[in-house]
Amino acid sequence: MTRTPLRPLARILAARRAGENPDAIERANLAARHEADRDEQRQRAEGRLLVLGIVFLCAFFMVGMKMSVLAASDPAEPRALASGAQIVAARADITDRNGRILATNLTTHSLYAQPPQMIDPERSAHELAAIFPDLDADKLVKLFTGKRKFIWIKRRISPEQQQAVFDIGDPGLLFGPREMRLYPNGHLAAHILGGAGFGREGVTSAELIGVAGIERAMDETLSDPGRGDVPLRLSLDLTVQAAVERVLAGGMRLMNAKGAAAILMDAQNGEILAMASLPDFDPNDRPRPLVKGDPAESPLFNRAVQGVYELGSTFKVFAAAQAIEERLVSRSTWIDTKGPLTWGRHRIHDLYDHGPALTVEDVIVESSNIGTARIAMMIGPERQQDFLGRLGLFSPTQVELIEAPGAKPLLPKTWSEIHAMTISYGHGMSASPLHLATAYASLLNGGHEVKPTLLIQEAPVRGRQVVSENTSQQMREFLRQVVQRGTATLAEVPGYRVAGKTGTADKPKPQGGYYEDKVIATFAGVFPADDPRYVLVVTLDEPVETSGSEPRRTAGWTAVPVAAEVIRRAAPLLGLAPGVEPSAVEGVTLARN
Repeated sequence: MTRTPLRPLARILAARRAGENPDAIERANLAARHEADRDEQRQRAEGRLLVLGIVFLCAFFMVGMKMSVLAASDPAEPRALASGAQIVAARADITDRNGRILATNLTTHSLYAQPPQMIDPERSAHELAAIFPDLDADKLVKLFTGKRKFIWIKRRISPEQQQAVFDIGDPGLLFGPREMRLYPNGHLAAHILGGAGFGREGVTSAELIGVAGIERAMDETLSDPGRGDVPLRLSLDLTVQAAVERVLAGGMRLMNAKGAAAILMDAQNGEILAMASLPDFDPNDRPRPLVKGDPAESPLFNRAVQGVYELGSTFKVFAAAQAIEERLVSRSTWIDTKGPLTWGRHRIHDLYDHGPALTVEDVIVESSNIGTARIAMMIGPERQQDFLGRLGLFSPTQVELIEAPGAKPLLPKTWSEIHAMTISYGHGMSASPLHLATAYASLLNGGHEVKPTLLIQEAPVRGRQVVSENTSQQMREFLRQVVQRGTATLAEVPGYRVAGKTGTADKPKPQGGYYEDKVIATFAGVFPADDPRYVLVVTLDEPVETSGSEPRRTAGWTAVPVAAEVIRRAAPLLGLAPGVEPSAVEGVTLARN
């Protein structure tokens, strides 16, 4: 804005010539200038008031909108924001293949104390000790009367306990919301589920984390907020799992065994429908791990996955399969079984005298150590290693359990010819029952490699070819003969055409050598034999069958009857109807389910 001079020279000179007072011009110009300044300030003030009015109007509008939202929403307890990272407590459910709940979350509360707010610490301490017998009243009194301002009392309490604490009436006893992991089936599938516990904790929430089993192995997936309400669906069948565990527990008691394991697997895609290890535990009240001694003595030890054992004669079928696959023998080739077989200072014996020779088929049926060792000598150590490696017997299984990577098979430091001979009949090499089930599935399902899994497979899975279909079929026929006329006759379940192999291995001593009266007894097989759908492995630790005049420990008397009962109970649950065995008699046909 251009400002007018107070005493413009031209007007001053004109006023003097006209005899006027020049000061009047200055006063008039000064008054005009003041008037213009006042107008400008008034306009500026009016603009500011307008802006301020608009701001207040927007603020009132936003407050009104917020009040409307709060009025329309459900009431909730306000919570202070923590400075640290947010604790996410939500965790996805775990279900079986049919959607039945195996693990879920339950809303509960924690209990803590703020001593400065307590009215009668001593009375409250004794009342709490009466509600929770594991608490010491004197220790609580010391804590409540000390200098601490916050004390955890219980990180998880039941609704009944919460009400009892509430009835104490002390304002310094407070509750924090919690979500706990609940396993509604108790001991069922305990080693598979593992368990969960609290990670990071706050007063108002706690993080749920997996501590073992599939809860730990799939922790990231189960804790993913992006999953929403989508549960983790396992391959287990809860009904079959319950039947297997019940039969295994009864068989373990009947055979006086100290431990037992069983695996029921889909022979085509490796899905595990049931896996049991005894003794077990309740994941709702998971016991503490052993800090010293043998881990296998703990109920937390998963014998089906973590236990690596010499599995005895169940390995003999691998030697026969490789020899037939590589055209070294045929099923009718005669093998020298005269004993003992001497190699250096080592002598290999058979449990019974099988005569001077057996066919390859009868070496398996009669379970001849000598015959199997001679087949292994034809194969040689290097080719044997390659074949067993292709069956997955040299590396940990890939099953979705946190314990699986640590269960690596125990192999000899040097794989000499004598090692090849003893390993051919299951001595000198240790593997887990899950390794054995996987190898049997790959060998007997038509020769396609399978990988064990606890997750449901949405699409068909077909692995690489490890043996030909012809070799696989012959091995099924061999193992069917083992059940019909060999060492596993007690495994016969009418209508289900069971095929399998027994294995009895002396149990090694911790300090070296073997016990004379302790064994690991195993049965591994498939059913139905002509169209294998399922693989079953049952292992008993130190079984003794005492119904006869002398104790019997071999798998044919211990593991086999238990396996037969598992099949008898589980097969109908799996939808397998009994069928009629193929027969040479005219007029009799094969009826398949």
